[in-house]
Amino acid sequence: MDCIGVFDSGVGGISVLKALVKELPNENFIYYGDSAHAPYGTKTVEEIQKLSFEITDHLISEGAKAVVVACNSATSAAVRVMREKYKDIPIVGIEPALKPAVKESEGGAVMVLATPMTIREEKFKKLMARFEKDVEILPVSCPGLMEYVEKGVTSGEELQNYFENLLGEYKEKNIGSVVLGCTHYPFLTGALREFFGDKTKFYEGGEGVARETKRRVKEAGLLSTSKEKGKVVFENSGSAKMIALSEKLLNLGGE
Repeated sequence: MDCIGVFDSGVGGISVLKALVKELPNENFIYYGDSAHAPYGTKTVEEIQKLSFEITDHLISEGAKAVVVACNSATSAAVRVMREKYKDIPIVGIEPALKPAVKESEGGAVMVLATPMTIREEKFKKLMARFEKDVEILPVSCPGLMEYVEKGVTSGEELQNYFENLLGEYKEKNIGSVVLGCTHYPFLTGALREFFGDKTKFYEGGEGVARETKRRVKEAGLLSTSKEKGKVVFENSGSAKMIALSEKLLNLGGE
C-alpha cells in the first residue's frame, strides 16, 4: 500500500497522526505503536536507534514512501542516523513546540514537560539555548507520565496526584505556557488544564510536523494524486487491545 509510515514508542504519536490526517486527507497511513518496548524515554540511544531501524524497515516493507518519527525520544536519539541510512525517502522528526510558545508568550515562564530522554539529549539543550534569553524556560522530566496514556488513563484523581507530586512546587511560579514535549501528552491536555488552570496555554508539535511532512513529501514528488479519502491502518507490537485504544485516541483528539 502506497502510504506514509508513522511510528511512536506507543500510542502517543496518534496526536501527530491526527494532525497528519487533517493536513494530508488523501494519503494512506500506517501507524506503528511500539507499546511492547515503551517507554523509549528511559532507554539508551543505541536501544532506541535499533528499534527505530527495525520499525522503519518494517514500514518500508509495507509500502511507506515517507516515515514520520512521531516520538520526541526517538527523534532525539535516532533521526540523524536514520536520514543517513534511509537516504531515498523523507524522514520527518518532531521537536517540542518551544518556538511558538516563546514567540506567543505574554509573560510568565514556559514549562516544558518531556521524557527523561528528551530532556537529557543535546538536541533539546540546543533548542532551549536558542530561546532561554527571551523567557524563563523550565524543563521538567516526567518519568512514568506517558504510561498513563498507554493504559488509556487520560483524566482522574490518580493523574492529579501525579501532577501534584511532580509539579506542585511550581504552583507558586507564574507559568504562562506549557509545552507538551512528548506526543503522548496532548491526550492529557484536559487533565493538565484542570491542574494549571484556564489561563495557561498549551503547545504541541503535531501541526508543525504535519506541515513539514507535506512539504517534504511534495518536494520529493510523492504526494498522493487520489481524490479519495485515505485509509489509516494501525499496528502495534503490544496486545490487541492497543489497536482498539489507538482507534479510540484518533477519534478522541487532544483533549
